[in-house]
Amino acid sequence: MPAALKDFRTHPLVVDLLTKCTFAPSNTTMHCAVSGGADSVALLVLAAAHSTDVTAWHVDHGLRDGSSAEAQIVHDIALALGAKFESRTVAIEAGSNLEARAREARFAVLPADVATGHTADDQAETVLVNLLRGAGMRGLSGMQVGHQHPILQLRRTDTVALCDALGIPVFHDPSNDDDRFQRNRIRHEVLPLLQSISQRDVVSVIARQADLVRDDDALLDELASAIDPTDAKAIAAAPQALARRALRMWLAHPYPPDLATVERVLCVARGETPGCDIGGGRQVKRSQQRLKIIALF
Repeated sequence: MPAALKDFRTHPLVVDLLTKCTFAPSNTTMHCAVSGGADSVALLVLAAAHSTDVTAWHVDHGLRDGSSAEAQIVHDIALALGAKFESRTVAIEAGSNLEARAREARFAVLPADVATGHTADDQAETVLVNLLRGAGMRGLSGMQVGHQHPILQLRRTDTVALCDALGIPVFHDPSNDDDRFQRNRIRHEVLPLLQSISQRDVVSVIARQADLVRDDDALLDELASAIDPTDAKAIAAAPQALARRALRMWLAHPYPPDLATVERVLCVARGETPGCDIGGGRQVKRSQQRLKIIALF
């Protein structure tokens, strides 16, 4: 490991970037997901500079020949920074929805409070991905700034600059250049095009919009939580945006239902139909002005 890591906590760039991070209190045990790329390595460096009890978690998806060697790279960086190291291996079959399946398998073996190295660039990409999915306000609010996304206000250029300044060798995942994945095309094609058209830093613009939408989303959640979702009259009389939101929170099992399901339940609340299917072997029925979830089996 580079000699620069000996005093990494006092390196000017580390000190500067820490002012933009949202880590948990320094006396908290911290878990960091570290792939070996610049973003996650920068996360680990900044976490180790902030706290004395940090563990780097590496997950090998087994999708590339020699991928197990990446764990050794992360192991060596962690030890040089005074952090602990944990490694897990998951089996992912090739096929459709590879990114989503790999993410699900990865988080299944990581601690629930693990911090990830997502940056403002990732935030912009996430918002655009969710826009294309029609994910509504919750999707357009992107990732929540906080302890689990502590470097969300940094840029990808910041993480690369930090690793370069400390002389830390990082791994470049070739899958990040694969244009079969929607996120990669947004990263390499859509964002540069938007940048060219607008002649401004669109990543910062999108990240700021996500913050604004998140505030609005939280307010609407607070207003909707005052509505009893089992009271058919209250749901039918409420502004439609709040009624939908109250039902969405009530029906989450554990994930929020799609718009079509919420609209069907609204019809039940208005008395247009006595009941409807909401998926997962469940129905909503209306009886004596109350809505009830009934398991079919």
